[in-house]
Amino acid sequence: MKKMWVLMLVTVLLLSACSSGGGGNTASEGEKTSNEITIWAWDKAFNVAALETAKEAYQKQNPDLKINIIEYAQADIIQKLNTGLNSGTSSGLPNIVLIEDYRAQSFLNAYPDAFKDMSSTIKASDFAEYKLGPTAFDGKQFGVPFDSGVTGLYYRTDLLEQAGYKAADLQDITWDDYIKIGKEVKAKTGKDLITLDPNDLGLIRMMIQSAGSWYSKEDGKTPDLAGNAALKEAFVTYKAMMDANVVKLNSDWSQFVAAFNNGDVATIPTGNWITPSVRQEASQSGKWAVAPLPKMAGQSNSVHASNLGGSSWYVMNNVAGADQAADFMGKTFGSDKQLYQDLLNNIGAIGTYKPAAEGEAFDKADEFFGGQKVFADFAKWTQEIPSVNYGINTYAIEDILVVEMQNFLNGKAIDDVLADAQKQAEAQLN
Repeated sequence: MKKMWVLMLVTVLLLSACSSGGGGNTASEGEKTSNEITIWAWDKAFNVAALETAKEAYQKQNPDLKINIIEYAQADIIQKLNTGLNSGTSSGLPNIVLIEDYRAQSFLNAYPDAFKDMSSTIKASDFAEYKLGPTAFDGKQFGVPFDSGVTGLYYRTDLLEQAGYKAADLQDITWDDYIKIGKEVKAKTGKDLITLDPNDLGLIRMMIQSAGSWYSKEDGKTPDLAGNAALKEAFVTYKAMMDANVVKLNSDWSQFVAAFNNGDVATIPTGNWITPSVRQEASQSGKWAVAPLPKMAGQSNSVHASNLGGSSWYVMNNVAGADQAADFMGKTFGSDKQLYQDLLNNIGAIGTYKPAAEGEAFDKADEFFGGQKVFADFAKWTQEIPSVNYGINTYAIEDILVVEMQNFLNGKAIDDVLADAQKQAEAQLN
């Protein structure tokens, strides 16, 4: 009798394990649907605000689905995701999570089964091509591309005019031309050209992506530093800016913003997400414009368009409500042209959904930028951004490059800088 009881107990446990996916990692068919979903995102004024707008639009046709939007800092989201996915259980994870494009491949490579294949839910070709590399894996489209990190050269028209330059003079320039302009601006106005944090290599990212290059080779894993011509030129250009005495140094975000709000610098080459920060100094209305990003002089394939930042939405595959979450994404960020008009009008978010890029919101003249149709320009440049594979090691490699950049600025030969960075990356990441 005792043996029979043990046998029955073992059978029950085995059946239980099978039905729960071997540890609760897969939602059963009965759990695929739910009347409630949860979404994680950072930045209340931008990403969370975009979700609230999408939620309102979706619930007009789907009032029965409860949508919980939870704001966390990006670092907290990364930690919570890694902790949950490493534990082998979906307990405590959201239905939808926002992931920065630079980090997406590390998650997709490590946990491909954790994310829902959205290939049949959205039409990938409807999105800017450069967003598809980071959001796809193994031939499947997992991410729903969201915002554009398309870059531009923000500049003070009044300061440039004092130095003898007009808008036409900034339309097709190289970074070498940019530094030359900076010297003239400094001589005529006393203002620096740009503000930089030596521990932030965002400018390097913009330069190399404009030439279709990145820190890793096409496989997204093998470091590509020592023989990377675009990276070498970017480092040399960065040092040339420093040597030209046209850089105002900063050490954090608040100092970065203060530099242009206070009128200390004449230009800001960066992502379009800086627009709200530029606007916050109302006294400068009408004194700003945006030109195409300078291109690299020595790279024949460099263009006047690049990217800095940007993120995309991912549906968790093994969390109850995955089907509803996918439907929400597909009918909002995946296809709703009016939603993208609302996002632009209400929060200044430029999406990468191509069918929405010609709407009326993009065609408005912006008085703060002297009547320029800046959103139309950004939409155009978004389509010109070269596609690169950000791979799985962007931030790990940058930790190495930040140190080597300081060595370079202090006199170390550029070839030695990149060769040593290559050796360190290979030792640490392979």
